[in-house]
Amino acid sequence: PGLVGGHCIGVDPYYLTHKAEALGYHPEVILAGRRINDNMGAYVANRVVKLMIQRLKKIERPKVLIMGVTFKENCPDIRNSKVVDVYNELVDFGCEVSVYDPQASPEEVHEEYGIKLCDGSVMNKLKDFQAIVFAVAHKEFRELKIDKRNFPTTILYDLKGIFEKELVDARL
Repeated sequence: PGLVGGHCIGVDPYYLTHKAEALGYHPEVILAGRRINDNMGAYVANRVVKLMIQRLKKIERPKVLIMGVTFKENCPDIRNSKVVDVYNELVDFGCEVSVYDPQASPEEVHEEYGIKLCDGSVMNKLKDFQAIVFAVAHKEFRELKIDKRNFPTTILYDLKGIFEKELVDARL
């Protein structure tokens, strides 16, 4: 924290691929890893939608809340955030997607990604959502007392291992 640039996942594989090819190597493993990272947003959105269909059977314009949009926890930096890919995929599925992030600047998120952040009042309306995706492990989210038994019809999907696996429907 503070010493590492934070570009390891997003930029370094492209640099390594370029250098390997320049030296005559075929960097298939690096490229395979890059493809997996690039498709994680679609993977997560697909799993969320499948879980909602399994639980709710019939859903019309499901409401999904994404908790966190920053690149990493407890930091306001939104550059290179892959959470936006999850957001876009869920919107493509026809979901009504809301995003809450107490660390991010609402103006910056709207300017960069066209996403309007919810304010903190959304925390009092969690049961209004058919799915909640915990995408960033901010301290505010770690302090929540979340248990799937208190949300019988809401899918709780934990991407960052914030909660014990017994307390949520799915973890990445």
